[in-house]
Amino acid sequence: MPTRPGMPEHTALPKSRQNEGPTLSPKIREAARKAASVAGEILREGLTRKIEVGYKGRINLVTEIDIASEKAIIGILSAAFPDHGFLAEESGTRPGTSPASSSRSRGGRWIIDPLDGTTNYAHRYPAFCISIAYEEEGRVLYGLVSDPLRRMDFEAALGEGATQNGASIAVSGEADPERSLLCTGFSYRQADGPKIRNLDHFEDFSRAAQGIRRSGSAALDLCHLAMGVLDGFWEMDLAPWDTAAGTLIVREAGGTVTDGEGAPFALDSPIVVASNGPLHRWMVETIVGAREGQRRRPEPE
Repeated sequence: MPTRPGMPEHTALPKSRQNEGPTLSPKIREAARKAASVAGEILREGLTRKIEVGYKGRINLVTEIDIASEKAIIGILSAAFPDHGFLAEESGTRPGTSPASSSRSRGGRWIIDPLDGTTNYAHRYPAFCISIAYEEEGRVLYGLVSDPLRRMDFEAALGEGATQNGASIAVSGEADPERSLLCTGFSYRQADGPKIRNLDHFEDFSRAAQGIRRSGSAALDLCHLAMGVLDGFWEMDLAPWDTAAGTLIVREAGGTVTDGEGAPFALDSPIVVASNGPLHRWMVETIVGAREGQRRRPEPE
């Protein structure tokens, strides 16, 4: 595909598997799997009864299940690694106790979403998951996303590939945008803003792709991309706990992950673009084009 004027030259990034990561302790996997299993039981049990639902914003839900799941996960991981730090959706940041782990850029830290897809869960819509990632010295080394309803566990370690219930998975080979199935989501923060910018991206992609889905769980969407069910994913204003595990799983499945300009993705990037690889330049070009159209459009008064 020809390069659009002004398009970054580094849109197609090398796969993480080309850069071997440090050896991961088996204890990391063991603790994460145990935590996800216990959290999965909490989520499944919550579906059998009425639960308490609160609000963190105008439409941003939180349930007693989010809190119980996070407490269980942190408890299990803390028992196994008492010096590690945590970044979790409901309880925020907790620095580690060792000097190295007290900084974001150094030491071991767990990044946790105890229930990704809370709105779905509260409405009993069957699309939600648990996301657990392990970061060391600023790099995500391990990710686990668990779908407790389908009992599907997606895992990846840096440089070791990605699996679903222990079997290797890989992204699709689709290269034709007209045959691609994409997925996105809409931020809670944008819903309160003067302009929902992602609708412009949605419109442009919907005119070119075979279809677009919106499941309401970014971590699960990324895993469906990694296993070849979806061909591309983009979303704005996600938090690190939404993307830390899922983006590693995509990369280790052979996919490409960048920000909206095609530059390397970071956990604080304002937009994530993930694809099977062949579709990536087209996706970034579409997003850049939509943004330039927004700049030319008068702002609402």
